Amino acid sequence: MTDAILDGLHQAMTSPWVYLAIFALAALDGFFPAVPSETAVITAGVYAASGAPDPIPVIVVAAVGAFAGDHVSYLIGRTAGTRLLRRLKPGGRKRAAFGWAERALAERGGLLLVVARYIPGGRTAATITMGAVRFPMRAFSLFDAVAAISWAVYSTMVGLVGGMAFERDPFRGLLLGLGIALTVTVMTEIVRHVRQRGNRQGNRQGNRQGDIPETDTRESTPISG
Repeated sequence: MTDAILDGLHQAMTSPWVYLAIFALAALDGFFPAVPSETAVITAGVYAASGAPDPIPVIVVAAVGAFAGDHVSYLIGRTAGTRLLRRLKPGGRKRAAFGWAERALAERGGLLLVVARYIPGGRTAATITMGAVRFPMRAFSLFDAVAAISWAVYSTMVGLVGGMAFERDPFRGLLLGLGIALTVTVMTEIVRHVRQRGNRQGNRQGNRQGDIPETDTRESTPISG
């Protein structure tokens, strides 16, 4: 079973159509998060360690695909984002993701796009939110180019590390690459939750201080008759 899977992956990764497939997956992932674009790019990186596919074209098509997909998501947010947000169930995971995106956008601006790449569900929430609030298209494109290129380089290099570590065993190389990517995602989530918890505690302390009634410290002077 494993040999059949590896043979299928080898044929797919050495096919000239692999670049088009990576572009399509990266683009679709921009507005349909269930598409495993990062897994596809990491897998290509693993096999690139053995000579095929070429890692540079993998990076290029992954970045261009991600850039295109993010702009589709941005335009969805710009045209229908408000209606989509209203339909989300309060307290649900999707609504929480969009709430995080709104707060992060107010705090970080366009850098949100770079951070959201490594948060599950964060990428689509960020791009739709930025479209819904009419974030300037030119600035969005600039930040998104940085995010897409950095993501494509990161995913390909993670695969290359796994492929070079297990050059004769691509299955183990793929497991290593996916393990590294998962570790980065988990660490990013931990840092995000710690920061959110710290911000909430700081807000509560600030509210308590604001609730302390002011006392009149002026000394009373006797009224002389």
